[in-house]
Amino acid sequence: MERPLTQHIHPDGTTRTLREYVTTGGYHCLQRLAGLPPKDVQRLVTDAGLRGRGGGGFLTGAKWSFVPMGADAAKPKYIVANGDEMEPGTFKDRVLIEGDPHGLIEGMILAGYAIEAEIGYIFLRGEYHLSARRLTEAIAEAYAAGYLGTPLPGTGFRFDLHLHASAGRYICGEETALINALEGKRAVPRAKPPFPQTVGLWGKPTVVQNVETLYNIPHIVNHGSDWYRRLSRTQDGGTKIYGISGRVTNPGWWELPLGTTAREVLERYAGGVADGVRFRGLLPGGISTAFMTEEHLDLPLDFSSIPPEVGRLGTATMIVLDDHTCPVGFVLNLEKFFTRESCGWCTPCREGLPWVARILMSFEEGRATSDDLSLLKMHTKWLAPGHTFCGLAPGAMAPLQSALKYFHDDFERHITTGGCPWSKKSAQQRVLV
Repeated sequence: MERPLTQHIHPDGTTRTLREYVTTGGYHCLQRLAGLPPKDVQRLVTDAGLRGRGGGGFLTGAKWSFVPMGADAAKPKYIVANGDEMEPGTFKDRVLIEGDPHGLIEGMILAGYAIEAEIGYIFLRGEYHLSARRLTEAIAEAYAAGYLGTPLPGTGFRFDLHLHASAGRYICGEETALINALEGKRAVPRAKPPFPQTVGLWGKPTVVQNVETLYNIPHIVNHGSDWYRRLSRTQDGGTKIYGISGRVTNPGWWELPLGTTAREVLERYAGGVADGVRFRGLLPGGISTAFMTEEHLDLPLDFSSIPPEVGRLGTATMIVLDDHTCPVGFVLNLEKFFTRESCGWCTPCREGLPWVARILMSFEEGRATSDDLSLLKMHTKWLAPGHTFCGLAPGAMAPLQSALKYFHDDFERHITTGGCPWSKKSAQQRVLV
C-alpha cells in the first residue's frame, strides 16, 4: 500500500529535517517547473481528481480555474493554507505539519505557481505551538536553501511564505472568515459572490486550501495524475488520512486509499470497540457530520459514494458513540460547542443554537416534554442550508438531525424516565460502591 503523505514521517514524533526531505525526493519537482507552465500544473491536479481534504471535498483544480490568469490579472495573488483545524475530533493536519513541515511548504510553492500567486500564508491554529515552532524552523531552512524568496530556475517565479498564528475561533474554518481574520478584522464570513478566487485577501485573487490538500500536490506533479488516481478505490483520486477516537481498542490515524470503508477503519485498524461496550454509531468526519450506524459501515468513505440522505465524509476523522454513552448528552456537548463558537453574525445561528442547547439540557435534567422533541425537529429545518449566512449552523444540525432519527427512543426515554438514564445508572453504581 502506497502512503505518499506519511511514509517518511518518524514514528517517534520527531520532525523531518530539510536534508531528509530532499534525500527522499523533496523539492525535486520544482526543477520541472521550467518546462511546465502554470496551466499544465492546474491540468495535472484537475486530471488527478484531487478534492479538498478540509471537509467540503470541492475539486481543487476547479477551484483554481476561477482565478484570473495572465498579465492582466490583479496582483499580488495569494495562496492560503487553512491550518486552523478547530473541528473537534480532527487532528490530521497537525500530524502532517509536525512530522513533515517541508511537505506543506513545497505544496504551497506548487499551488502558488499554478495560480501565479507569489505570496503565501499559513493560517495556523493558535494552540498548535509545536506545529508553529517546526514550521518556523522549516520556513527558515527553505529560505536559506533558496526554495523560498528567490526565483526558481528557469521560471522567474519567486514565492514568499509567512506563518500566521490564529487568535482562534471555529468560524475561521470558513474561508472568508479566515481571510477577514488574516486582515486583522473580526472573523465573520463575507457575502459571496464575489468569491475569494477573484476578490479575496486585501481585495486580491486568493485561494484557500486545507493543509492535507496541499500535501498531495508535490506527489501529483512528481508521479502524474494516472498514478494518483490508482491510489484510490473510487472515482476520487489519492489517499486519505483517516482517524478515529472514542472507546475503541486502538484510537489513532492511518493513511489509506480513499474509499476505504468505515468498517475496515473501525475493525481492522482501530481493533473494534473496546471491551465491554457495543457500537451504536459514529460521526465520520468531525462533529459537523451526521451519524452513521451499523447499516452504513460498508459505505466507501469518500466524497462521492456517501448518499446525501446519509451525510458526508467531512474530515474523515471519526468519533465513535458506544452504548455506555448517552446520545442525548453526546449531542448536547456538541451543540454547546457550536453555540459558543457562533460568530453571531446572523440571527438564526446566534439565537437558534443557544435555544437548541437549552432544549437538550432540559432532556438531560428531566424537564423535557414531547413538545420539546417537536421544537428540536423544527430547528433542524430552520437552521438547515439556505437559512443561515454560512455553514456553521447547518453543520451543527447534522449530528442533531441524525441523532433524532437513529436514537429517537433515547430522547423519548429521557422524557418518560424524567432525566438521563445513563446519569441515573452512574449514580446508582456510585451508591452501590
